[in-house]
Amino acid sequence: MTYIPNDLLLNREDQQIIMITGPNMSGKSAILRQTALIVLLACVGSFVPADQAHIGTIDRIFTRIGASDDLASGRSTFMVEMTETADILNNATRDSLVLMDEIGRGTSTYDGLALAWAVARELAGIGAYTLFATHYFELTTLPEEYPGIGNVHLDAVEHGEGIVFLHAVKDGPANQSYGLQVAALAGVPRKVIERARQRLRELEDNARRHAEREQLQMPLF
Repeated sequence: MTYIPNDLLLNREDQQIIMITGPNMSGKSAILRQTALIVLLACVGSFVPADQAHIGTIDRIFTRIGASDDLASGRSTFMVEMTETADILNNATRDSLVLMDEIGRGTSTYDGLALAWAVARELAGIGAYTLFATHYFELTTLPEEYPGIGNVHLDAVEHGEGIVFLHAVKDGPANQSYGLQVAALAGVPRKVIERARQRLRELEDNARRHAEREQLQMPLF
């Protein structure tokens, strides 16, 4: 496999937190992992696989990556996720590197979105260097409220009914998650994909009609 090199800039002047969006399998988690490994190698005095690297003081590396339960201890997947998140928020400092991969997946959509937003906001307050991978596109509006947060996405292009991952980091948020295309690549039966595509169109139409009604509604006062 050909490796696709990408630049990464985390600093206090431009962007202390980077929100990473893009389809599954596009390389979001790989960017998080390779960043942690490069920082760790640099901190122990090793050479790093980069043309140039300027890495400041990092006291600890915190990660919230992966989905697994701990049934032996009576903890669900979501409980494990929240326990790890709590550890990060209670212990991270301005000199920490924090990697957050998909916060809020194990609960309802609004609960998960609200938690992910609040976690990102808290990390901005702490001042930790943070890479935050998410499928919640609502979080890509955070840079409008907090200048220290930036958006990047992993690029992909549609090819027929499929998808081609470019594994290249580009500025700005992604415009969609390509979930159905990835499900098709995984071997989900075609009839299931078609039903999902039809349902997706219905949901998008309903959301659009609701937004139009909200705009047309007369104010009460």
